Amino acid sequence: MNTVRMFFHEINQGKGAALRTGFQNVQGNVVIIQDADLEYDPNDYPKLIRPIIEGKADVVYGSRYIQSDLHRVVYFWHTMGNKVLTFLSNCFTNLRLTDMETCYKVFRRECLEAILPKLQQNRFGFEPEVTTYVARGKLRVYEIAVSYEGRSYAEGKKIGCRDGFKAIWCIVKYGLFAK
Repeated sequence: MNTVRMFFHEINQGKGAALRTGFQNVQGNVVIIQDADLEYDPNDYPKLIRPIIEGKADVVYGSRYIQSDLHRVVYFWHTMGNKVLTFLSNCFTNLRLTDMETCYKVFRRECLEAILPKLQQNRFGFEPEVTTYVARGKLRVYEIAVSYEGRSYAEGKKIGCRDGFKAIWCIVKYGLFAK
C-alpha cells in the first residue's frame, strides 16, 4: 500500500526549498516534480516516467512547447521570457531543451541524490540551477510534450519579471561556476 507523507516549512521559503525538503525524504525509484497549482496534468505521468522505466533516460523534462494535444493559451511575453531563459540555459549547458522552466522534471532517484547536495536556490532559481547540474552530470535527458493549462495572474500565478532576472543570474552563475 502507498503511503502519502507530507512535510511543511513553518515559513514559506519558496519552491526550491520545498523541493529540497521533499527530495531528502524520497523513498521511490523515480521522482517527479508536480506543482500544487495543477497547471500540469498528472495524467501525463505514465509518458513522463516511461523513458526512465525503459532504461533510456536518467532525467525527463515535460515541455509545454513541443506539440501536444492540449494547452491553454495565456501570456505571450511570459512564453517569450521562458524561451529566452531556455535559450540562455542551453548556451551554458549545451543541452537542447525547449522548456527549461517546466514544472515537470522526472529523475531516477540515484541521479537526484547525486545532485541534491549541490542545490542551493530557494525560489524559482531552482530551475536553471538543477538544469545545470543535470547537464554537468552528463545524464541522459529526454523531453516529452505535456498538457498545460496555465493560470492568469488573477487566478494566482506568482512568477514575474524579478524571477526572470534571478533566473538569468542563476544561469550565468551556475553556467560559469558549477562543477
